[in-house]
Order: sequence, then structure tokens, then C-alpha cells
Amino acid sequence: MGALGRVGSEATAATKAFLRRRTAVFFTFFFPAIIILIFGALVQTQPTGGGLFTEPAGYYVPGYLAVVVLFTPLSRVGSEVARHREGNRFEKLATTPLSRAEWLLAQTIVNVGIIGAAAVLILVLVVLVTGAAGSLTPSPLLLPFIVLAVALFCGLGAILGRIADSQDGVVAASNGIALPLLFLSETFVPPDLLPAWFAPYRFLSPLTYFARGIREATYRPPGQLASFTPNANPFEAGGPLLELGVLAVLAVAFFLAGAYAIPTTD
Repeated sequence: MGALGRVGSEATAATKAFLRRRTAVFFTFFFPAIIILIFGALVQTQPTGGGLFTEPAGYYVPGYLAVVVLFTPLSRVGSEVARHREGNRFEKLATTPLSRAEWLLAQTIVNVGIIGAAAVLILVLVVLVTGAAGSLTPSPLLLPFIVLAVALFCGLGAILGRIADSQDGVVAASNGIALPLLFLSETFVPPDLLPAWFAPYRFLSPLTYFARGIREATYRPPGQLASFTPNANPFEAGGPLLELGVLAVLAVAFFLAGAYAIPTTD
């Protein structure tokens, strides 16, 4: 069996394992939905008022997508690594042709499918609940941004699974990392609401490049929609392809680090 066959078999097994955990399936899709309902329907945006949600609804689409792109890979892959360590499964895998990178790639493929489905649900809910359609433009860059971000955080999840001493430790560590990143990476909080001294530090977060790129590719304030030209120098400062390139480099680095962190024995 070749590498593609090994990855495909592992991805199929991981998908079946995920679908058997009905609670995990439910909350994977319920969590982002409830975030949209709370922030989009109950809190709502106030473009002409004060407070946190002062931008048009379309501005916060990257934040809603970031919820699943960030939390799901960290918790799922991290918990899977911890579960394999507790059951000594990596020792058994070490006796098979499946490499650590192939195992992580299979997990990444499964997460891309899960998070891709969740992202479609998020976009539909955002349009229906928040009325963001007026400030959004379709972009083919959505898919590569999601794929690269999932690969990146799958790699980080594998690192957490190696460092943490249990599945509970993985959950605590992933939440401790994900929550600050979610609100300090230009997702829900606009940069001008953060202190000036913090400005350089937000670029240390990989999620910043995901949020900025998605926003650059899809969001246009209502007054700018008429003058929007999709092919106008995408490499200009802050352009979506520039953000995509940075995210691609980070995704490769984190994926390789995560594959290296996966133990062969424990």
C-alpha cells in the first residue's frame, strides 16, 4: 500500500471514529452557531454607536470562521494524540508503514472536511441572522485560507498532545491558547480598540493572518462595494495573497513541528 492508500485508510478510520462520538459532532457545529446567535442576533453590531461591535456585520465573518478553525483542530488533534499516548497506540503504529507525518496528514484531512462543513453553516447563518450579505463579496480564497489554517492548528494541536500529560490537560492548554488568540488577532476586536503598544504583538499570532486575509478577500464596507475590483494588485500591503503566503509558510512550519512531536513510543 502506497502513501496515499495509508493516508486514505487512516483518514477513513478517523472520520468513522469522529462520527461515532455524537456529542463531539453536535458541539462542533453547535458552538459556532450559538456564537453567531449571541453576537449576531442578541448583541448585534452598532456601526454608528459605541462599544465593541462597532463595525458592519460582514467585518466579523473572519471571527466566526476563526472559532472553528482554531478550537476544533487544537482540541481534536491534541486529544487524539493524548488518547493514543495513553493507550500506547503509537507504539503499535510504529510497527506499521504509516509515518508520523502521514498520520497527522490524515487527521488534517478529516479536520478540513469537518471544518469546511462547519464554515458553510457559519456563512449561511451569518447571512440569515446578521444581514451581512450587503458587505460580503464571494472569494475563491476562502478555501485555501481555511485549509492552511486547519493544517497549522492541527500541527499545534499535535504539539499540545505531546506536551500535555492527559486529555484533560490538552483541553485546558488548548483553551488557554485559543481564547487569547481569538480576541487578540483582529477577529472580533478591531486593532484601533487595542492599546498602541500591543500593535506589533498581534502579528505574532498566526490567526491574525487568517483573519486579515479573509477580511481583505471578502469584506467590503457598503460604500466601497461599487468600486471593488477583485484583480486590483492583490499583493499590495495587506492584500489577501500576501496574508495567504505568510499563512502557508506558518502552516508548513507548524505541521512539520507537529509531525516531529508525535511520539513513536511512549
